[in-house]
Amino acid sequence: MVLKWRNSNNIKKWMHSSDLISIENHIGFIDGLIFSKDRQYMVVKKDNNYLGIVDFTGIDFEKKSSDFGLYANPFEKISGVGKILEAVCLKCVFDLLKFEKIKLEVFSNNVKAIDLYKKFNFRRTGVKNINNKIVICMELEK
Repeated sequence: MVLKWRNSNNIKKWMHSSDLISIENHIGFIDGLIFSKDRQYMVVKKDNNYLGIVDFTGIDFEKKSSDFGLYANPFEKISGVGKILEAVCLKCVFDLLKFEKIKLEVFSNNVKAIDLYKKFNFRRTGVKNINNKIVICMELEK
């Protein structure tokens, strides 16, 4: 299911790489998460609906910070899913892990996501270019 999501055009267009992901690469990716201490991925489910993915990378327990990302199930239209996924991320980072800071990167043309992050009080901290695309860096401190 997640591989199908990752290979969806609606998801790939917002990723750093838009290459098709093979089943072998996907399994290798999942296997690499099993013992990882600095990255975690979660499928978010509510009732019987799979809402999307939230991920934490660059987890730093000493600095009490992490990068994060999210994407909604591209095959279901669930009202307010972005807000739900965002709330899950913030609950995990600030309430469960007791971190002080969360960071993210978002393509400059992903206006919907940028607006969502602003509603949660993320502030812009920089800009960079990845694969000839402008990426906005944002962060939120507790």
